[in-house]
Amino acid sequence: MLRIGKYASKVIISLFIVGLAAGCGTSTKPADQAQSGASQPVAAANGGTQVDLSKVTLRVGQTGWSNLELGFKEAGLDKTPYKVQYSVFQGGNLQLEAMAAGNLDLASTSEIPPLFASQAANGGNFKVIASFESTTLNQEIVIPKGSPIKSVAELKGKKVAYVSSTTAHYFLIKILQQAGLSWSDIDAVQLSTSDGLSALISGKVDALASYGNAIISAHQNGATVLASAADILSGNFLYESTPDAINDPAKHAAIVDYLTRLNKFYAWSRSNQQKWAEITATNTKQPVEQALDTLKKGEAQRPSKLSSDFPKAIASQQDVADALSSVGALKGKIEINSIWSRAFEEELKKITSTP
Repeated sequence: MLRIGKYASKVIISLFIVGLAAGCGTSTKPADQAQSGASQPVAAANGGTQVDLSKVTLRVGQTGWSNLELGFKEAGLDKTPYKVQYSVFQGGNLQLEAMAAGNLDLASTSEIPPLFASQAANGGNFKVIASFESTTLNQEIVIPKGSPIKSVAELKGKKVAYVSSTTAHYFLIKILQQAGLSWSDIDAVQLSTSDGLSALISGKVDALASYGNAIISAHQNGATVLASAADILSGNFLYESTPDAINDPAKHAAIVDYLTRLNKFYAWSRSNQQKWAEITATNTKQPVEQALDTLKKGEAQRPSKLSSDFPKAIASQQDVADALSSVGALKGKIEINSIWSRAFEEELKKITSTP
């Protein structure tokens, strides 16, 4: 979904943490959090300058459902000295489309959406500013109940739905290659997460490459795993911001504060898995036991937390970019350093070093 356009409409997918608008059917869900509790409205911006955060509105993207908005509230982290306006999208690619249109200050994606977005007009109007580690579970190619397909090789000539410019796009390419197939060997159908799920359940496609709640819902409807991307994906996810927000002292300070709270939320969710699973289940319409199992397995595989290791994260994304370029999915080679900003590097080192 490289198309840089408007926000879109309805969301049914949920990623616990992670792991974007027109033409893909998403919606936005703004929620104004104007609390200014224990935190002070004045903070030090980059360089030590004091700024008034009470006049700042930080526009933050979420994938799938209001997980961060509700999570911050439950963890007691929602009383920010600035306003937070949340918007919900079906994927990170649509968040970057909104950012390109000037409608977001902070987006969260996998490693893949920024690669495609960087090739759009104005370089997508973003820079990657931070990375976090999270689970690679629930990212799969699934087949519908009763499907005669038994192996990836049998997808040759079949209709396979996928979510473009996301992890699903990337891992579908890699899994096909492992089975000796090329992209041209399948009838690839580009769909949103919700449309892809509907197409699978209704039998309009033979397989679906997707992630998060789309995969969970597919299993609830009898789908089975044809191939998992758990050992293909790095588990690195990214945060992006606009050059304007990065260079604005007040918004820069607000982003630092928000990332600090985010890392605390990750720690809280690990320590309160039953409570977080109950909230997740309510908002994604799945059994609490299933949400808890997904959370426990995901955190056991790779605990969610911010990282300050920029060289490692950049090298990982460069490997992904090179793989996509090698099969023609991207237009030429991308130098990953060009889409990253290290403006928050020192602050992230402090955030991640704090227990």
